[in-house]
Amino acid sequence: MRILLIGDIVGKPGVKIVTQSLAGLRRREGLDFVIANAENSADGSGIAPSIYKKLIAAGVDCITLGDHIYRRSEICPVLQAEGNIVKPANYPPQAPGKAWAVVKSAAGIPVAVFSLMGRVFMRPVDCPFSAADRVLAEIPADVKIRVVDLHAEATSDKQLMGRYLDGKVSAVLGTHTHVTTADEQILPGGTAFQCDVGMTGPHDSILGRHYDRVLETTITFQPTQFDVATGDVRLCGTIVEIDETTGRSIAIRRLVVRESELSSLAPLPAGPPLM
Repeated sequence: MRILLIGDIVGKPGVKIVTQSLAGLRRREGLDFVIANAENSADGSGIAPSIYKKLIAAGVDCITLGDHIYRRSEICPVLQAEGNIVKPANYPPQAPGKAWAVVKSAAGIPVAVFSLMGRVFMRPVDCPFSAADRVLAEIPADVKIRVVDLHAEATSDKQLMGRYLDGKVSAVLGTHTHVTTADEQILPGGTAFQCDVGMTGPHDSILGRHYDRVLETTITFQPTQFDVATGDVRLCGTIVEIDETTGRSIAIRRLVVRESELSSLAPLPAGPPLM
């Protein structure tokens, strides 16, 4: 099974490139399942119900979120009602949303998805290691494919979780920093790992925002509006190939799609082999 995790979708540019490219990507790359982190999809912070519907209609199978999950309060009923969108599993039980989801692929193969928030340089949350143990105890044993979106700031946080969950899940893939890391690997226990799969949105920016505004505030301390940028839009993510019988990963590869490449996204040719 081939699974794609799309990194933090930022604003309208990020949503647009996902909706325009995903059908072609699914064909070209032979994707069986697509997960997207969409916590920045509504004008750069939060997610709206209309964006949730748009991403699902475009071919996203499951949506993960992070520290901006509740910036748009109107998403709370969606979090409560839908079975293919999850909150960070180490958020309080009272927080709206589900800690994990099992969603079937088009071929009927169940895939478990959950996200965890890191604790270094992040808002105070419950222990992600304890939360991971709790979720894994709840997921049915016959669901072999298990993917974790680790939404964290520090690479140390992410690497520790990768090692902790090695052999217990199929993949631990990082989000939140918006910068793709070049450390994709298969850990000894068969878990695919990468510190951060990158950002889907405008890369002529500072983490998706107009860099002149960010510079001005950084230098002068005067607040400005951090509007979403528009230039050099890319879809960034990571493809993992997983053995459906064991749930162990056998290959992992970074993916980047630039806006200029959209016209060439067709059923052929097949993508390069995973490494």
